[in-house]
Amino acid sequence: PHGTWVQISNRGGGRGIPRGRPSRALSLWQGWKPFALHWGRERTVGALWIGGWGSQKPACPTSHPPEFQRGLRAKRPAYEATLRSGRLLLQRARHPDDAPRLQEGLAELKERWGAVCGWAAERCVQRKLEERLLFCGHVTDALQTLLEWLYQAEPQLAEGAPVAGDRDLVALLLDKHKVFQKELDQRASCIQTLRHAMHGLSPGPSAGESPWLQRQVEELGRRWELVSQLSVSRRDRLEAALRQAEEFHTLLHPFLSRLSELERSLPCRSPPEDEGAGLRESLHCCHPDSAITIRSWVTVARSRFQEVSGWAQQQDERLQAQMATLAAKQEEVARLFDWVAAAEESLSLRDREPLPEDAEQLEDGAGIATLVQPSHSPDPLPGRRGTGRLPARNLAAALEGPAPQSPPLAQLAHRWQQLWLAALDRQYRLQHSRQRLQELEEFSHFDFTVWRKRYLQWIGHRKSRVLDVFRGIDRDQDGRITQQEFVDGVLSSKFPTNTLEMSAVAGIFDNNRDGFIDYYEFASALHPSRDALRRTADTDRIQDEVRRQRPAPSR
Repeated sequence: PHGTWVQISNRGGGRGIPRGRPSRALSLWQGWKPFALHWGRERTVGALWIGGWGSQKPACPTSHPPEFQRGLRAKRPAYEATLRSGRLLLQRARHPDDAPRLQEGLAELKERWGAVCGWAAERCVQRKLEERLLFCGHVTDALQTLLEWLYQAEPQLAEGAPVAGDRDLVALLLDKHKVFQKELDQRASCIQTLRHAMHGLSPGPSAGESPWLQRQVEELGRRWELVSQLSVSRRDRLEAALRQAEEFHTLLHPFLSRLSELERSLPCRSPPEDEGAGLRESLHCCHPDSAITIRSWVTVARSRFQEVSGWAQQQDERLQAQMATLAAKQEEVARLFDWVAAAEESLSLRDREPLPEDAEQLEDGAGIATLVQPSHSPDPLPGRRGTGRLPARNLAAALEGPAPQSPPLAQLAHRWQQLWLAALDRQYRLQHSRQRLQELEEFSHFDFTVWRKRYLQWIGHRKSRVLDVFRGIDRDQDGRITQQEFVDGVLSSKFPTNTLEMSAVAGIFDNNRDGFIDYYEFASALHPSRDALRRTADTDRIQDEVRRQRPAPSR
């Protein structure tokens, strides 16, 4: 019974929220009605502010304008309260037809209030007084009046004045500042007229006052520029504060709604230990015939509760174990991050240094690439200087699977891949340097005779002729090839040689140093004992000798 009563009380209290909405709607209508229906007539009454002033020096009127200004200021709190009530109802409106009507009413209210304030600013007694003073020729009085107005406006626009707040307050401050800016723009004509009047003053009995008036006009110009700058700055700060208030409002209300949902989802029952006394009292007051049944149900409930409590305890133990595992994994991931960062730093420092020219130093410098291989042996190897020690097997196991399950693991996998690629790139450059050193060392003992014999043996194993090999290199079949074509052709034929050897061999093959190798030079370099050119020359000499020694025929 006690739990049922608590649930009914909570539900009744929850319905108290919608119950207050009609009263707020009524207060909104009562606040909006005077502005929407009666203030149009107030505007017509205010038309009697400024009477017909002649060319005499005007006196400050004391009829309607001050009273209307006081009434306008007195109605601003009611206007602001009405706006707040309307916005609150607009946020909590659930019927689809309510929101447009509320928006329309609030827009009309703001429009009418802005029109009245703007109209009042246009017909401000102070500004009309300044214009009439200028019109009547009282330049000094108009100048003093404008300076006093600027002196009063300057503190309100100070940079240190606070402008932040809730959305409604900042919006109202921005509306007030827009009214002030309109008034400031309207007074610009008075400033311009005053300056023209100062230029048009003719020297006369008051010529001694001209320097003083000139200084006052300069002071007025400085104050006017300062107030204009402060006005623009305050508008910018108010707009920034309004954006901040809108962002705060956007974040706050969904958060409060979520809290309300969580609060409603909580169980309404009191804790079991608080209900124990009530249950014992109910058991004591029950009928003797039902005591056994009640006790049995209590026993069942107690056993069931203990069973569920045991399950909850087991679940808690599993969660605690999982949390401990996650903590250990996070610690391992943090350690791996530290190792990867140290390895990256060490590798970056090594990359800034020039590659060593000693083979032993090149062998020692290739350790980092082998260290980061995931298929490394189980025993951890010492890293490079400053990298510490890392079991590569553990790192590979931490990154197993098609994709990491958490952002830290994804970041670790990405950094590991980048480190691996950088290490492979350095290993490739080290291997290239070692290979070049090996080629230089072998080239220092280069013997063309040994190379020629190996090349002829390789051609023989392919069961080819020297002419066939030359034609295979001579793509255009013009009977000659360049040195580069010769080098590329031999290297592409998979003959075991290198670029350094081929550069030297190409120079030997090019016997006449014309940059080309013809077939006779190619064959002569491979078979120096069977020089075709020399054999042709010997044959020519023999034929000449035979012709010379042959007896002349008898006539």
